[in-house]
Amino acid sequence: MSPQNIPKLRIGDLVAKLPIIQGGMGVGISLSGLASAVANEGGIGVISAAGIGMLEPDFDINFREANKRALQKEIRKAKKLTKGIIGVNIMVALTDFQDLVRVAVNEDVDLVFLGAGLPLRNLKTLVLDKLKRAATKIVPIVSSARAARIIFQYWAKNYNQVPDAVVVEGPLAGGHLGFKKEQINNPDFALEKILPEVISVIKPYEQHFNKSIPVIAAGGIFTGADMRKFIQLGAQGVQMATRFVGTHECDAFIEFKESYVKCKKEDLMIIDSPVGLPGRAIRNKFLEEVSTKARKPFKCFWRCLTTCDIINSPYCITLALTNAKKGNLEEGFAFAGANAYRVDKIVSVKELINTLLEEYGRRNLHNRTT
Repeated sequence: MSPQNIPKLRIGDLVAKLPIIQGGMGVGISLSGLASAVANEGGIGVISAAGIGMLEPDFDINFREANKRALQKEIRKAKKLTKGIIGVNIMVALTDFQDLVRVAVNEDVDLVFLGAGLPLRNLKTLVLDKLKRAATKIVPIVSSARAARIIFQYWAKNYNQVPDAVVVEGPLAGGHLGFKKEQINNPDFALEKILPEVISVIKPYEQHFNKSIPVIAAGGIFTGADMRKFIQLGAQGVQMATRFVGTHECDAFIEFKESYVKCKKEDLMIIDSPVGLPGRAIRNKFLEEVSTKARKPFKCFWRCLTTCDIINSPYCITLALTNAKKGNLEEGFAFAGANAYRVDKIVSVKELINTLLEEYGRRNLHNRTT
């Protein structure tokens, strides 16, 4: 199937040939390697800023500078590798959120995706920078129509502008989830249900501000048929993360990728994260030990997340995720989406994109369920 048969994704003056955003995956899973590969194929590649400085030698003593330096490096690497569209995913809950936003804007990234919190008054500096530079697009990630309404009302009232696009992430996503545990398997909170609700919230702001505000569907989207389904439901694009882990260009070590290939459906579990949110991960010895209240001793030199319960946390999640990225799953674990068990091999980004396009064009795709 040729890209001409699939809609383009337009966010302001940015036009992605394919309506595919590669989701940001921390810690260190989606950096310049994966992001640039996706951008080169016509999608939007995304670098995750979460814990990005963990591999810098001075992270323990100067995490803010290490994070800023590492993010700048990765953005510049990506720009050397592609002329395509590059974004950065920054968690609002990060204690150095403002620092990382400034780096992204100063480096002229195309988009900044903002999740894990509501970007409200803590966004003032970013908005001012945006107004001055008028380049970087701002895209919040929400899990409900209520969250979208709060953000848009606040921005309209206080900044006299609104975000350039919105990602709606459902409960089948990997990593930290914006849902209570009892909502995750409740059909009332399924992506199919919340996507139209968010679109309804956004419509009046499109009219008032005379701009198109694309809504992007995310969370559990795995095949081209899934893409087609949500675009037919009103989304103007999709965000996918889990399936991109199974690519050669993904920035994680091979052991991390193989944990996806080897996992079964029953291996995927919901955990209580030290940052106060449920999360979806692949069951392993590390998670089994902490589930029995076993502590993994650590020293917190930085407090990277404002919501982290340092006193009672049985382990440091940033350290655990960094270990996993480096293939040390004895001392960490892999976050993953609900469909991670369907990743059955590691392919190139080009091959994956071609498969998605082929699947998008098929009318009767039977998804693999084993």
